[in-house]
Parts: sequence; C-alpha cells; structure tokens
Amino acid sequence: MHFPLLQDIVVLMGFSVVVVLLLQRLRLPSVLGFLITGIIIGPFGFGLIENPHQIELLSEIGVILLMFVIGMELSLKQLASMKRTVFLGGFMQVALSIAVTAFIFYVLGFSWNESVFIGFLFSLSSTAIVLKILYDRNEMTAPHGRMALGILIFQDLIVVPMMLVTPIMAGTSTNVLHEVLFLILKSALVLALTYIGAKYIVPRGMHLIARSRSKELFLLATITLCFTVAFITAAAGLSLAFGAFLAGLIISESDYSHQATSTILPFRELFISFFFISIGMLLDLDFFMKNGWMILLMVLIVFIVKGGLVSLTAAVLKYPLRTVLLTGMALFQVGEFAFILSRIGIENGLLSPQMNQYFLSVSVFTMLLTPFIFLFSGKSVNFILKRVSPGSARVEMHGEVSLKGDGDEGPEDHLLIIGYGINGTNLARAAKYADIPYMILELNAQVVKEEKAKGEPIIYGDAVQEHMLEAVNVQKARVVVVAISDPRATKAIVSNIRHISPSVHIVVRTRYVKEIETLLSLGADEVIPEEFETSIEIFSRVLTNFLVPIDELETLIDSVRADNYQVFQSRKRLPTFSSSTIPDFKISCIRVMTESGSVVGKTIEEIDVRKNFGVNVLAVSRKGEMIKTILPNVKLLREDLVFVSGDQEHIDSFYKAVT
Repeated sequence: MHFPLLQDIVVLMGFSVVVVLLLQRLRLPSVLGFLITGIIIGPFGFGLIENPHQIELLSEIGVILLMFVIGMELSLKQLASMKRTVFLGGFMQVALSIAVTAFIFYVLGFSWNESVFIGFLFSLSSTAIVLKILYDRNEMTAPHGRMALGILIFQDLIVVPMMLVTPIMAGTSTNVLHEVLFLILKSALVLALTYIGAKYIVPRGMHLIARSRSKELFLLATITLCFTVAFITAAAGLSLAFGAFLAGLIISESDYSHQATSTILPFRELFISFFFISIGMLLDLDFFMKNGWMILLMVLIVFIVKGGLVSLTAAVLKYPLRTVLLTGMALFQVGEFAFILSRIGIENGLLSPQMNQYFLSVSVFTMLLTPFIFLFSGKSVNFILKRVSPGSARVEMHGEVSLKGDGDEGPEDHLLIIGYGINGTNLARAAKYADIPYMILELNAQVVKEEKAKGEPIIYGDAVQEHMLEAVNVQKARVVVVAISDPRATKAIVSNIRHISPSVHIVVRTRYVKEIETLLSLGADEVIPEEFETSIEIFSRVLTNFLVPIDELETLIDSVRADNYQVFQSRKRLPTFSSSTIPDFKISCIRVMTESGSVVGKTIEEIDVRKNFGVNVLAVSRKGEMIKTILPNVKLLREDLVFVSGDQEHIDSFYKAVT
C-alpha cells in the first residue's frame, strides 16, 4: 500500500533534520534551515515532493497555531493599548508602501492599476517568520516586537479589503458597495462574538474542562476552539490567521492560557516548520540563476525602501531611534499573504507570469535574508546609535533631585530605574516609601505621559544611548536597576553603564539563568533571573514548613545565589541540613465545640494533655484574646481556639475529644 503524503512527510522531515542540525552547528536560526530544505526538495530543486499542495495545507495549520499562541500571550486589554500602533502605524506603513511602490512601477511603464496592485503585494510583511523569530528571541514584549506585531495585525486585516478591491481595479467586479458593507457587517459580528466569548463563555467552559483533569480533553478543547474561530473568520471573508489570533485572545482572558500554550507548542513547532519549508519550495532556482542580478537589485531596493518606510512610521509614532531601526529591519521582507493575493492578481490580469516570477523570487529571497538581518540587527543598530547624538530632556525627580541642566551638576546618590513595567513600578513604590531619591527612564511615550501627570520622576528616552545615561547622571547614581524585557538592549545598556561608570552598582532583571554569565561579564553586579527566583521562593517555603532552621535555610539561599544558580542546573552537592532528623511534628489550631466531656471546663493540669493525648498546648485564643503563657490552671472552654503541637495521630485524637 502506497501513502504519497506519508512519503512526502518522511522526505521533508528527514532533510530538515539534517539541514537544521548543520545550521545549528553554525549557530544559524532553524527558520533558515527549513527554508533551505524547501528549496532543496521542492519542484525547482530535486523534486522529491510528489504532493506540494498537501504540504501547503499542512503549512496553513502551522500559521494558524503560531497566531493562536501569539494571541494567547496577549490580552484584550493589551491589544486595546496597542490600537494606536495597529491602526495608525499599520495604516501609515501600508499606505506609504503602496504609494511609493506604485509610483516606482508607474514610472517604469506599468499601468496605474498594475502599479497599485504591485504596491499591495510589497506592502505586506511575513507574519509567520517575523513573529516566530521574535518569539524565539524573547523579543515579543520588547518595544520593536510590539511595534512589529501591531503593524502585522493591521496587514492581516487589510489583506481582505485588498482582495475585494483587486477585481474592481481590474474592471471585473461592479457591486462594490454591497461587498464592502457586507464585509464590515461580518467583521463587526465576528469581533462582537470574540468579546462575548472571551468575557463570558470560554472561561466558564475551560473551567469545566479543567476540572475533569483530563489532559486529552483539555488539548482537544483548545485545538477545537482555535480551528473553530479560524473557520468562522475565514467564512466571514477574513483570514484564517486572524481568526486564530482572535481565538488566542479569547483564551488569554481565562486562567488557562499558560496551560493551553504549553499544550499547543509542540504541535505549533511541527506544523510551522511545514510552512517555512513550503515557502522555500516556491523559489524557482532556474529563473533565479538567469535573472540573479535583477532579483538581487530588487531585493536591495525592497530592503532600503520598505525598511525605511517602516522606520519612518515608527518615528512618526515617536518611538526611540533604536526601536525605529529595529522595526524597519524586522519588517522589510515580503510576506506569505502576498502569495495568496498574487494569485488573485494573476486571475484578474494585474500580474503577468514573468512579473509573478520576479515577485516570488524577491519574496522568498527576502524571507531567507530575514533571519540573518535579525542576527546582526543588534550590532548594526548599536553601531548607528554610537554615531547619533539624540536631544536632551528634563524632568523633576522624587526626593528633591532634578535632572542635570545648565549650571547644575545634576542628581547624586540616587536610584535609576530603567524600564517601568511591573518590576520597575514596584521598585519605584518601594523607593518612594523609603524616601530614596529615584528616577525612571522609559521609552514608552504613552507611559511617560501618564506617569508624569501623576507626578512620577520619569523621563522619555532609550537607555541604550550613552547620552541618555549621562543626562540622568548615571555616573553619580548609587544603584541602577535594569528591568526591561529586551535581552539585547539589556546587554547594551549594562555595557554602556559600565563604560560610563566603573563603580555604580548595577542590578539586572532577566528571564533566564543562561543570560547571567554574559551580563556579569559585561559589568552587572547582580543578575536576578525570574525563573529561579520563583523556585527559591517555593523551596524556602517548603523547607520552612519542614522546620529547617532559619539560619541554615538562609545559608542555602545564599549559596545558591552566590553560585549564580548553577547548583540547580548541575549535580553539585547541596549543603547538608538537619531536616532529615525532624520528627513528624505539626502545629494545628482546633476549636473546642462540645459543651461537656473529658476536656471542656477542665484545667490543663486536670486533663494532663501530654499524657492522655500526646500533644502540647502552645496557646489558647478566647474571644479575640490570646493566652500565650499556658499555666497548669488554664481551663479549656467552648469556642476556645487551642493551638497544639504533636504528630498527626495524636492531634487527631485530641480533635475528637474536643469536638
């Protein structure tokens, strides 16, 4: 019996394992390996795939699961906070890209409708590749990650109107108003259902499913929700990927988003690899070799023009220069939704077969370049920033310290907080409570505006730029705390702080232990990883419950931190403690319930608690007053709360006697 699809999957996965393994040894991203695999085994390579269309269907599942996970990591509130980036930034980027591209092709002799349609194609970026790389690099919550996500969301939304407008531009459709109004109505209905589901339906349904404690049922329910919403949005004329994103947002409002994410991740990784391989299979190597110079020239123009327009959009939204440059580098490529749109253009005569080949070659090649651009983006941006002198700023500080100005030596002996997220906010509150002079450096303009109105000593600026650090007098600060989400920016900030001041104490918050050594080598004094600080809190509470002496527990915690948490990651021997000799010793609080019996109304001496029940009475709470000194003449009365110590068996015996 012959299974063509199974044979294709074996070939596809076998080649991808080898190629990705080789690239991993060269420290290149796995995305690049999948694209190269597609080129090798595709119809224009060795032609090893018999059913490329079925592989494309599997790849669609990968895009759906990717957008589903991205949606689960956001929330409706977070998305609402991004509305300016999504609608204003996204519209500006798409409009500018269409206008500039259409002008270039119109000058080259194309008709106005062909030029505008080509502008449609080149205005779209790769949602799957960009978000996958941002996710792998832990940069989804970084400023450029949020900016890129906002623009990509708008691009996914605008694809549908582009599809509707294409037949109109070609003159093959006449009922324009009806189609547009119907699309708006369906979109509004889908968004309304999403909101209702996120607030009222899904949280309750997921709670019932979670109570069953069935992993299989939880997985089935999660995937069903994802595909159902994607199907509904596709039926409404929107994209599958946008529907999956909405499904993720719905689950993000429940308490089960983290479990759902961990359940979906293995499937997402598998199917998203199919997507990247299917993209690589589109590259016609023969056409590329014959027209290589022209294609490379077009790729260079796309990188400069489109990347520049994206950067311009970010600059208009008043993002700092670092975010402006990184966002432009992230979204320069041509995306996968442009492939779908190109088919409609061919059907309506707006894209010739030869121009389509150029478009496909440029698109795939820009996708191939994207992992490399990301790889070197940090160093490139740092190189540029060192040669740029940004403007200065002023702000008042808490604790009667002000920003350095003309004739002023600036703040001294203050706390500098870089990043005003949850950690930065809590630290600022603690500093205010302790009357410690502090300053906050934040690059989210909206946050700066809101917090400055509340009287916070906050300044807008990018701490990666040495000028901003000097402006807040970092060389005279006592402590600097770096509490941002961008790992690359964190490294640059630590390096720049240490370059300016060899003595200031630098505390860095990071997500992972693997980043500790690098940050310490760059000059950080203390690095606090979230993942292991949580585990320290857990084991300290557990060992406290097992009555490990406090001094020994503190010794353990100090040794773990002093060893940079390596004791958790290796087989190093932990310090020896006396917990193994602790008896089955518990403390319980028992309410006296009975009116009469062998205990109620009698003194401790009369009861002889230790001899008859094997427990010790530590204290008695009576009508809100605590009797801490237990003398032999203390009586036990009804409604007393009696605190006793002993093993579980004897405590149970005493409990039965008083209840």
